[in-house]
Amino acid sequence: MTIRLHDTRMGRKVAFEPLVDGNVTMYLCGPTVYNYAHIGNARPAVVFDLLARVLRRRYTLKFARNFTDVDDKINAASVESGKPIGEITEKFMRIYNEDMAALGVLPPDVEPRATEHIAEMIAMIEALIEKGFAYEADGHVLFDVAAYDNYGSLSKRSLREMIAGARVEVADYKRNSHDFVLWKPSTPELPGWESPWGRGRPGWHIECSAMAEKHLGTTIDIHAGGQDLIFPHHENELAQSCCAHDGQDFARYWVHNGFLSIDHEKMSKSLGNVLLVHNLIDSIPGEVIRLALLSAHYRQPLDWSDETVESARRMLDRLYGAVRGIEVPEASRAAAVPLQSVVDALEDDLNTPKAMAEFFGLARELNKATRPMERETLAATMYATGDLLGLLQGDPDEWFAGAADGELPAEAINEMIGKRNAARAAKDFAAADALRDKLAEAGIQIEDGPDGTTWRRA
Repeated sequence: MTIRLHDTRMGRKVAFEPLVDGNVTMYLCGPTVYNYAHIGNARPAVVFDLLARVLRRRYTLKFARNFTDVDDKINAASVESGKPIGEITEKFMRIYNEDMAALGVLPPDVEPRATEHIAEMIAMIEALIEKGFAYEADGHVLFDVAAYDNYGSLSKRSLREMIAGARVEVADYKRNSHDFVLWKPSTPELPGWESPWGRGRPGWHIECSAMAEKHLGTTIDIHAGGQDLIFPHHENELAQSCCAHDGQDFARYWVHNGFLSIDHEKMSKSLGNVLLVHNLIDSIPGEVIRLALLSAHYRQPLDWSDETVESARRMLDRLYGAVRGIEVPEASRAAAVPLQSVVDALEDDLNTPKAMAEFFGLARELNKATRPMERETLAATMYATGDLLGLLQGDPDEWFAGAADGELPAEAINEMIGKRNAARAAKDFAAADALRDKLAEAGIQIEDGPDGTTWRRA
């Protein structure tokens, strides 16, 4: 089966073919590091971590996810906190990676920082000026949108529509209001670098174009990011990169994830509903957050709510419950491969709802199996499938033993189950039923089987 992806520019699902046979390059726009990442920032990190895992099964992948560590928001955070800019960016880069790791996001192959690629940005800007696609004005360098005939090909809106719907800076030094900044001057208190146009700093869009070219080449296979970046960021990246390289395509496939809302409302500071991953992982297991973010198809909107989280928690209970108590030798785990129907679903434009349905079908098959070797084989397949999805990465017993604040700890649960089993053996069924009811009130479901009594949190 050929991997198929929905390409934003083409507006449809297409067969994926890399530029170089056997090798794939992918670039994901990473965070601007001035604060903690919110749950909306985590969605592309998790989605495209999954895509990277899928691609690595077939290809040699070089995956770059950048850090924007020079930006006006970072400057504002420095002024507000009184801390040096470098201290702020270093802190939040470290925390971002730690928080994403808690969600099972694997490190990218390359993690470029904007501040380490100023020379490449200046070189690209010089090329754009030389080719007639950019101009200098009052210490700024701007991209001349009118000089590029294909501007708007990614977002599929006319230039007039984009101007009306975008927040563009209107300034005297611009030829047209929609021209965007490639380089801007810095005052003494702001970060800046020497350039042919004076001391200054780069615009946001040129950063990603320069970093992608430096690490992945002039034309990359996949450019990924959130739907909110299609315009203006990705539209501008596409324009400046194509123009700097004499019309060569910048990215062969553009893949974008959908928006995330909070209880059916847009997440925003004004509504006070911004959820930070750094805080969420204190009370919600990282795998639960990961599965919740993958529960809807990546291109569809995702509503984050208590119900979304609890549904993901219950789903993981079922998966961990299926493999609980089954010893799988390391050799068997190493030799196992993911369930093919799950692979097929993921290779069909990351169809995670279908993939999870197939995964649960495997769990049901394991639950029904009785022969030891069959159970071992199915459990090994469960773990291999989980490895592909970034799930089932913990110990099943530890999963069920974990208790959040206010929940009954595992030791107390096991003690109550022991007392209940003793009551049943003594035929004191009233006491046994009372203990079962008490456990149920605490959100603990128990199941009696031939191998004893097991439990899980409801």
